Amino acid sequence: MRLRIQPLGEKNLIGARIEAIRKQRGMKQKDLLAQLQVRGVDLNASGLSKLEGQIRMVSDYELLALSEILGVSIYWLLTGKEKD
Repeated sequence: MRLRIQPLGEKNLIGARIEAIRKQRGMKQKDLLAQLQVRGVDLNASGLSKLEGQIRMVSDYELLALSEILGVSIYWLLTGKEKD
């Protein structure tokens, strides 16, 4: 597993949480990419890496697919908190 060299960017709020939950679930980037492809989200490894590094913006349909695949709410992806 490669460690992140670049500092996190400021293009999205969810990137670091996506990376953390993906790793917590023992999922590799290629596994997440495959599940995104099944849902019609065309994202490559570079795009996912940039998304996780917060140096790429995320679209609404990517956000929805990521929440479904990772089993977390969109609210949690955006805030890191569970809704009351």
